[in-house]
Amino acid sequence: MEKQELRKLIAIWFEEDIRDGDHTSLSCIPATQMGCQQLIIKDTGVLAGVEVAKEIINYFDPECRMEQLLEDGALVKPGDIAFRVYGKELSLLQIERTMLNIMQRMSGVATTAHRYQSLIEDTGCHVLDTRKTTPGLRYLEKEAVKIGGGMNHRIGLFDMILLKDNHVDFAGGITNALTRARDYCKEKGKDLRIEIEVRNEDEIREAISTGIPDRIMLDNFTPERTKKAVELIRSAEPEYGRHIEIESSGGITIDTIRDYAVCGVDFVSVGALTHSVKSLDMSFKAVKA
Repeated sequence: MEKQELRKLIAIWFEEDIRDGDHTSLSCIPATQMGCQQLIIKDTGVLAGVEVAKEIINYFDPECRMEQLLEDGALVKPGDIAFRVYGKELSLLQIERTMLNIMQRMSGVATTAHRYQSLIEDTGCHVLDTRKTTPGLRYLEKEAVKIGGGMNHRIGLFDMILLKDNHVDFAGGITNALTRARDYCKEKGKDLRIEIEVRNEDEIREAISTGIPDRIMLDNFTPERTKKAVELIRSAEPEYGRHIEIESSGGITIDTIRDYAVCGVDFVSVGALTHSVKSLDMSFKAVKA
């Protein structure tokens, strides 16, 4: 995420939390009093958001100094200390909640991605995120997925063409949707990858016959149907002239992801990486002199 865009978000976060002042801290802490707080991990998982925390701290008070002990992607456990921050105690207290909210959320996403990917690491398959993200936090949540070992699908509607069932139905079928997408890219000078969602073997055959899609998404297929679909697509690749990426999607869980990965798909997309995440527990505590 561009630093300028991140700073815009940070401004919104602090406006939401502080408004005209942290009156609790202002009422009892001297303005010039200096101190230190440290980020303590209280759960097991993958740390994410340290780099964002640096920007949050620097935005609010550039005079604060971070002593970093752990990096994004570190496997952490209760009692680990990620970093210490030295500066005005008023600044540390006002930074605390905003920084923790972001780091806990990102670490929860990274931990979830790590759990899914670790189950299929030996298969060559990769877990993908989706657009089912928290409004305003998509870039950070998707960055957390990468930190945890997963991969990003498209960022939004602008960086890839994904023809889903509604697009296919509105366009009048698989062939119409794909040819229109290809022609649109040529007309607009867009170098966009084209993926199409299919619901059965007939749609797979029709999609392949166009010679257009870079990736085929098997939506809500069972593992048994997935295996047959992979065999069908792979057998068509010599005539197609290139590798067709295959993605499984739809209701795949931590308990079933491996069943799909071993079928030979390239990717498994899981909305739960970002929409059903438990934040990683951590705290930002004062270090007594």
